Amino acid sequence: MQSLAQEIETFSKTNLRKQCTRVTTLSGRRITETWKGSTIHVVEDKTQPEKACGYVQDNSWDLQVGVIKPYLILGSQYAAHDFGTLKKYKASHILNVAYGVENAFPDLFIYKTLSILDVSDTDITSSFQECSKFIDQANKENGVVLVHCNSGVSRSASVVIGYLMSRQGKPFDDAFALVKTAWPATCPNPGFVEQLKEIILIKILGCVRNSTLFPIQYCALGPWSNVMHYIGNWVTLWILIWPLIP
Repeated sequence: MQSLAQEIETFSKTNLRKQCTRVTTLSGRRITETWKGSTIHVVEDKTQPEKACGYVQDNSWDLQVGVIKPYLILGSQYAAHDFGTLKKYKASHILNVAYGVENAFPDLFIYKTLSILDVSDTDITSSFQECSKFIDQANKENGVVLVHCNSGVSRSASVVIGYLMSRQGKPFDDAFALVKTAWPATCPNPGFVEQLKEIILIKILGCVRNSTLFPIQYCALGPWSNVMHYIGNWVTLWILIWPLIP
């Protein structure tokens, strides 16, 4: 059995299995493309049905919007760029978390723009506080905020799920289900899902710091205050997570 180094040394493109690509044109014509050397050889399928279905491009804008809360809606960049849709849903604030998407009506709506990349290693949770503050602002002003990215599938959906978890205390499954029901296109990338699921741990750690289970006045303990605070945190955390251990 060859080692990896030997396989790399003996590698040759000529040993690769030949592949072909079948293409259906707009008119329904079917052709097969294969590589021969450095050129592409094209062969038309002669056994095509008389009425073949072609590839139909859908260039229409997706103006659908998901109503999450009376003051919170979710959609795509197309909804954010369509004045009629914005007025229909009484939008007053627009949270743009896409990358490279301009704000269409800067003089007519209140905008917040955060350029977030839709890749798994992007720390989307670092934007939650700023996004949630903007959503709360819209609610406080009796407005309606549209949260959008490009398609409204991953980034903006994650921001809305994160808002429901951090501001309204919903667990991930409940927040995801609520958003998915209102906006079926919801599908955060795997990295965002993992980050969202970790929010519950972050909330537990935050509760530990303000826990009343150990009402010790650490400030009265002088130099031992930090030590006691540290011990109290870990004991409280253990009590909180113990019921979750199978």
